[in-house]
Amino acid sequence: MLHDVALDGHGVRLVPLDASDADGLAAFVDARVWAGMSSPLPVGADAWRAEVERARATPGRLAFAVLDAQTGEVRGSTSFYDWDPYVRRVEVGHTYYAPRWWGTSNNPACKLLLLTHAFETWGCARVAFRADTRNTRSVAAITRLGAVPEGVLRSHRLAPDGTRGDSAYFSILPEEWPAVRAGLLARLDATG
Repeated sequence: MLHDVALDGHGVRLVPLDASDADGLAAFVDARVWAGMSSPLPVGADAWRAEVERARATPGRLAFAVLDAQTGEVRGSTSFYDWDPYVRRVEVGHTYYAPRWWGTSNNPACKLLLLTHAFETWGCARVAFRADTRNTRSVAAITRLGAVPEGVLRSHRLAPDGTRGDSAYFSILPEEWPAVRAGLLARLDATG
């Protein structure tokens, strides 16, 4: 889905993903980074250009490149998806970062920008997150956000190797957003 949403703050810039980001993503995404995704790992610049184009062409998905605000380095990607403006709901996902940014302020900064936009610009009534239950790193990151666990959808995902997996679902509602925002701001303050 082509879009013009750009979000900036806390050392990161989220800009519409485009073909110029493919080389930066190809440089760091490996099997460890791609773990838990439901599509095969793109390998090489051509495969990454195709992956970027697929993300941009998906209805209801606003795909972003995550950039270092000072240097412009591609840190990763994240997306809004299943955006339904009538129902006022969206999911956040398709998220992956270069390992050097794991455990830093990068993910809290991105989530703060995305959630602020979802709740305060779009007026969302629900923001959801899901992860393969085997992807313990992603499930832990979603839990740290303060998202409320809703349950597990059994045999909901198909992995690239053909195995089926379960999806853990989480959400944040408007009345929960102030506490989530405060928690993300505290994490950002703690990391400097």
